[in-house]
Amino acid sequence: MTEKTVKGPASYFPSIEKKYGRPVGEWQELIRSSPLTRHMELVGWLKSAHGLGHGHANALVTATLAEGR
Repeated sequence: MTEKTVKGPASYFPSIEKKYGRPVGEWQELIRSSPLTRHMELVGWLKSAHGLGHGHANALVTATLAEGR
């Protein structure tokens, strides 16, 4: 049996939860409830208002927008 490796934005999720102390689902709800709609606006907002690093903010926004708001 082979282990499935997580790739793409979801590969950041464990470190996001560990570093910022919130589950990914909470971050995604924040993104969905934001009046902002553009990818880079959301990334900038997560960085400035919530202190996330660029890679973590980008991964959350990418995954959330891919699922649909």
